[in-house]
Amino acid sequence: MVALIQPLARCMLALIFIIAGLSKMLDLAGTSAYMSAMGVSSALLWPSILLEIIGGILLVLGYKTTLVASVLAIFSIVTAVFFHSDFANQIQMILFLKNISIAGGLLLLATARTTSYSLDRKHEKQNFF
Repeated sequence: MVALIQPLARCMLALIFIIAGLSKMLDLAGTSAYMSAMGVSSALLWPSILLEIIGGILLVLGYKTTLVASVLAIFSIVTAVFFHSDFANQIQMILFLKNISIAGGLLLLATARTTSYSLDRKHEKQNFF
């Protein structure tokens, strides 16, 4: 059962990053304006897009999972603080907590070292499953 849950969990965590990165890419002007309005340099737009899409794909594949999950956890915490810290607005508070929860899941994944059906496991010459 764990062999099926671990890759599913990686995919579930990765999905939000991949979709968010693609959404940003499809609305560069809107995302750039939003970032600027929040006091964040729009020069960080492409790096964040690449981090979300590539990081998400690497999570799905289970490649360098500890590193990728740790970086995405830090990214989730930083974005929570910069973009969702208006706790007077209930939606922003929920988005803040969502980011913090995702970071928690990523940190758990980072401590798992290798997971089933992952390139990390294959690289360590363990059973792929």
